[in-house]
Amino acid sequence: SRFYTELAEIPVPTSAHFIEIIRVSYSVRDHERNNKHTISKIFTLTKPEPRAADWALVSSTISHDASDVQASILSASKKRHAILREIADPGNGGKKRFVEIWADSKLEASLDVTKRHGPFHTDDFFKSLSFSPSETALIYTAEANPVVVEDLEDDPYPSFRFKPNFGEGLYTKRRPTLYIFRWREPSSDVVDFDGKVPKKDLSLVSLSLAGSPPALEVVFGQASFATETQIFVTGYEQTADRRLLGIKGCFNRPSSIWELSLTDQSDTDTIYCAANKIEIPDRSSRSPRIFFDGNKKPCTVVWLSNPTFGPHASTVSLYTYDLGEKLPRVLIEPEQTNDFPGLYTEYNLIDNPFIRKSGEETYIVTQSLWRSRTKVVSIALTGGYVSDETKTLDSHDDRQSLYNWSLLSSDGNGSMVCSRSTPTSPPQVVLLTIENSVFAKIQVLDKPVFPTKLRQEVGKLASYVVPVPNRYPTESVVISSKEPPKDQKPICVTIVHGGPHAASITAFTPSVLALALEGYTVSMPNYTGSMGFGEKHIQALRGRCGELDVGDCIATVWELIRLGISEEGRQVVSGGSHGGFISAHLIGQYPDVFSAAVLRNPVISAGELAASDIPDWAYGEFGVAFGPGAHMNPESFAKLYSASPISYVDKVHTPVLLLIGEDDLRVPTSQGKGYYHALKGSGKAPVEMLVLPKESHPLDGVEAARVSVEAARDWFGRFSRSKVTPE
Repeated sequence: SRFYTELAEIPVPTSAHFIEIIRVSYSVRDHERNNKHTISKIFTLTKPEPRAADWALVSSTISHDASDVQASILSASKKRHAILREIADPGNGGKKRFVEIWADSKLEASLDVTKRHGPFHTDDFFKSLSFSPSETALIYTAEANPVVVEDLEDDPYPSFRFKPNFGEGLYTKRRPTLYIFRWREPSSDVVDFDGKVPKKDLSLVSLSLAGSPPALEVVFGQASFATETQIFVTGYEQTADRRLLGIKGCFNRPSSIWELSLTDQSDTDTIYCAANKIEIPDRSSRSPRIFFDGNKKPCTVVWLSNPTFGPHASTVSLYTYDLGEKLPRVLIEPEQTNDFPGLYTEYNLIDNPFIRKSGEETYIVTQSLWRSRTKVVSIALTGGYVSDETKTLDSHDDRQSLYNWSLLSSDGNGSMVCSRSTPTSPPQVVLLTIENSVFAKIQVLDKPVFPTKLRQEVGKLASYVVPVPNRYPTESVVISSKEPPKDQKPICVTIVHGGPHAASITAFTPSVLALALEGYTVSMPNYTGSMGFGEKHIQALRGRCGELDVGDCIATVWELIRLGISEEGRQVVSGGSHGGFISAHLIGQYPDVFSAAVLRNPVISAGELAASDIPDWAYGEFGVAFGPGAHMNPESFAKLYSASPISYVDKVHTPVLLLIGEDDLRVPTSQGKGYYHALKGSGKAPVEMLVLPKESHPLDGVEAARVSVEAARDWFGRFSRSKVTPE
């Protein structure tokens, strides 16, 4: 695409750190090399007066991050920097791994851990990277080496035993394990650099539970030190029938917050922990964060929680755990109040979500879906009062009301680093600072600039949100030309999000903007079940998939036609996963409306997902009971078949392009391939299928994403049809 590559290569801010300066990391796509890499920018700021809310940007510098750094973290005192490093080992063609502790520019401790364990785990679900309070130890997560069975009489088939994995995007993670690297004995205070520590004084131990193991295997991750001997972690549990259900995109997995107490460390490679599971029945808990008071004493643990099973994503509850009382409490329930729809966070809180706005009151800051936008909100640690921190900023200019916010970091005092974008403007990095207890001061640190020609073309586009009457909460994020059409209106592409419990938001998305720049009107509906609109609307979709969601999406098509934004007979549709499910329904239930369809890894027959990493999805979304030993019986299959697009396949005469990830573990490739052969057999319309090697469910590889955009554009460009009349 003449536009997509240029748009997709704009750096996307992914994280930030406050030191004496602000360090922001960006993800960058390189189409020439077909890879993604990371760059960093360092922003140096100053205040004219110590108490002033205004910052002045002194300078910014850019650096290309070393590809061998897997993860890093700055200590609380900012005196130390930990790095997990992985480098190529030319000797054996593999990798070598090191844990390093830096004090300023001096290497204080370094240990080769290549033979001790496998790859570091740096994903959202298992990553741990936490200094002990005295900054003499570091906890992290890595893949344990395979168990070696020395006596085959104990188990003659060790390498063939079935070992469940964590599914889509995490299938290589079978034995995530916590490790503690120690380079000095703990002390009451953080000590300054005192020379490089000899290797004989370094130790590395894995953590294991003392006593009898739990009845169901537990895998730990997301560990943080509270004290030198007290650690809080997330424990992912197997189901009673020994499944490990896929975690990615799923907030409802059996998981709990655990408190681990370290025993005296011996010279062995393993240290055994006493474990206390913080029991909250029927809750899925994750992302523990520890609040320390002004004396650096741990006071409270907070975490995110959703109901187990049921919808894979729902309204988030926020829990607190007072370390004195040892009792979990709910700080925020799912019920919406006033305009606040409830909490819809990412999978994790930021590393340091605690901030003081005024006086002694502490707040938790996070980003949260709020209808078709993501906003930054603060929650009072005592009382749970929620504030929309972007509300004041929205009043500054008209474009503010469309900004989609992403929280990157906080300094724990009065400042936050965020990125913000709109459907037609790329992500800016901004610094928000408190003034009079409100985040009212905004400093733009980094603002990408389009090349002149691209800027002129983007300037011809408008983006806005269109509500659909009589179908609340349905609304659509639309991008269209500002210029009136000379003849026919542009073809309108309805892009349906997946999930179903996800959302289309007012964020910069290169693949979407590229279609708009190619001359299409783009409509991205949020249908019943989308996140950001309240829990009752999520629950309303359960048992009505294929009916309510499809009805909302076709109603969006008719509403844009009624408003004159689009035109009858000039409609195409695209969607992936559950969005592909809805799109396939639309061309089956409304066969004369759409001129073409593009389906990415679509769900076509919900009763045939036993091979999915989330086999419970179909049960939970279609109102069928799921539990240990659940299987698809004839009655359940009949219900799911009638609610699936496959039941309408004989009515389809819309040209269909299927995009299939060869390694998709979420929606088995048999779904798309079966639909392809069924359509080929009917012979009613053109159908083609592209199978993308080594691609999984998101089709997010650099080349795969580009091919998907260009193939969809070409497919849409080949087809048009005469007008149709809405029902």
